Amino acid sequence: MPQNSVVNYHNNSELYKMLPLLRKAKRMSCLLTPILLPSSAPISVHNFNATRSLTTSHHLLLSRFLGLRPKIGFSGKSRGSLRGMATKMDSVQQNPESISYLNQQEAAEIDEILMGHLGFSVDQLMELAGLSVATAIAEVYRPSEFSRVLTICGPGNNGGDGLVAARHLYHFGYKPFICYPKRTAKPLYNGLVTQLELLSVPFLSLEDLPKDLSNSFDILVDAMFGFSFHGSPRPPFDDLIQRLVGLKISDDKHQKSPAIVSIDIPSGWHVEEGDLSGEGIKPDMLVSLTAPKLCAKRFSGPHHILGGRFVPPSIKNKFHLQLPAYPGTSMCVRIGKPPKIDISSMRENYISPALLEEEVAADPFDQFQKWFDDAMAAGLKEPNAMALSTTGKDGKPSSRIVLLKGFDKDGFVWYTNYEGSKGQQIAENPRAALLFYWDDLNRQVRIEGPVQKVSDEESEQYFHSRPRGSQLGAIVSKQSTVIPGRQFLIDEYKQLEAKYSDGSLIPKPKHWGGYRLKPEMFEFWQGQQSRLHDRLCYVPETVDGRRVWRIERLAP
Repeated sequence: MPQNSVVNYHNNSELYKMLPLLRKAKRMSCLLTPILLPSSAPISVHNFNATRSLTTSHHLLLSRFLGLRPKIGFSGKSRGSLRGMATKMDSVQQNPESISYLNQQEAAEIDEILMGHLGFSVDQLMELAGLSVATAIAEVYRPSEFSRVLTICGPGNNGGDGLVAARHLYHFGYKPFICYPKRTAKPLYNGLVTQLELLSVPFLSLEDLPKDLSNSFDILVDAMFGFSFHGSPRPPFDDLIQRLVGLKISDDKHQKSPAIVSIDIPSGWHVEEGDLSGEGIKPDMLVSLTAPKLCAKRFSGPHHILGGRFVPPSIKNKFHLQLPAYPGTSMCVRIGKPPKIDISSMRENYISPALLEEEVAADPFDQFQKWFDDAMAAGLKEPNAMALSTTGKDGKPSSRIVLLKGFDKDGFVWYTNYEGSKGQQIAENPRAALLFYWDDLNRQVRIEGPVQKVSDEESEQYFHSRPRGSQLGAIVSKQSTVIPGRQFLIDEYKQLEAKYSDGSLIPKPKHWGGYRLKPEMFEFWQGQQSRLHDRLCYVPETVDGRRVWRIERLAP
């Protein structure tokens, strides 16, 4: 897609439906092709595995014009104006004192071994390092608010890492710029430059750099010098370093300062002793590669991230490295605790197509089918999950998440233990409310109405469609009753498993079955900017002797 192309986002529903796919990529260390279900395909909530592929061009199209932050290797809500909300990256935190730190000689020796008999090439290591840096940035700084990224590259490998990171950031929806004043005339570096130029990423000369970096950029990536550097920085890097230093000592407290991200070593720091003068760069994020260097112990910024998930066991054993475990398929892991967050400032400014009365279906069941199809096509995890709220005769409400197992014009069906707390409340007050929340689509659906049990035949049929382990679990669990411990459940399960180990039919318990809620009200909610959300409510009424649905718009 050409850089200056304009896409009408609000009128492009197909692109909108693919928006969560890019967001979902956060949970992967590579951009896997998600799964789409054709919107015309019939839906069985019991089994929704029909698939078709999304092309890479769709990913790039979305990331370029929406400016979305990909969620790569991590999970968690986008941050609004926050930097560093806790995410799955933070779920594997490591005490900095328990981690190994490398001196300069050890770091150099590890690189020699990796590129020696272990068979790595410098371009492989550079690609992995740059990807780690880009994913760390994408996790903490969302492109909708930190889109303009200036990467200042030095002449060595650290500069190459920066070039690679910039390329990935481009594909993640950022707007990268490069300052590369001392280019390295080698094929590897020439290739990286060519790749960026073909993406129309601007290269800025020293003369082109704006005097005040704060007004022109949201993130400054320090990729000037790595662990092999020693001595004092020479022109033009000495001046560039001072410009980064000056951003943190500005007298203008109201001026937003760009986030500074240093790759492996804050440029100008001593590799082992850190900022000797106390007047060096003070980065907001340090992305250590392979293993933290000794100077990282003196890093005091909010985000210390370890990247470069390629250290083989032989290296770990030889250097006795103690490194944190990477979560899932992530390329990054946080070192130390994430910064504390002011919960009151956590917010999301939604961007969605308008939900208009003239564009929705006249029948709310059809509209729900359409939105459910969208949630399925977006590859959301458990789009059939819904909050079920009930009250008993005491009037005290209870809510819990259950799974929708079928819906049609007769109502919405789920299965449970009739003797549990929700079953008791429904027996006392046979009315309930359902809530579907599809976060990545900025959508909610509320449904209210009376509840009744499904037929025994329907419950029986569904019970025996479940995995045998789930059938046994339904018998073992006396839902909502107090038990002595988890081992009690396990022991009961094992006894029952042995009893039916011959594969014989497992009988459905009499106290287990389905409920059906017959809707008397639907509300479809679409998140919008400035909290001006769309809310369309469907209310039944009788017209000429037949039941129809009246659509009302509610104030957000």
